[in-house]
Amino acid sequence: MSDIKKMAEELKQNYDELKLKVHLGSKEAQDEWDELQERWKHFESQANLKKSKEDLGDAFEILGSELKDAFSRIREAL
Repeated sequence: MSDIKKMAEELKQNYDELKLKVHLGSKEAQDEWDELQERWKHFESQANLKKSKEDLGDAFEILGSELKDAFSRIREAL
């Protein structure tokens, strides 16, 4: 399994778990969730493209890292 595919699957799992919990969280977590949804849509659309890791480049890895950080902040807020 490619690194990008593995990262995408892990992020999808985190996204789905947090999506279920966020409505019970604080307003701050809800605001960050709203912003995160737009970034998630972008990430998901890029992951669905049948491009290699080289084609996606550093920008894709940075976006994945930002999503992980955002998931962590929301999880901590909940």
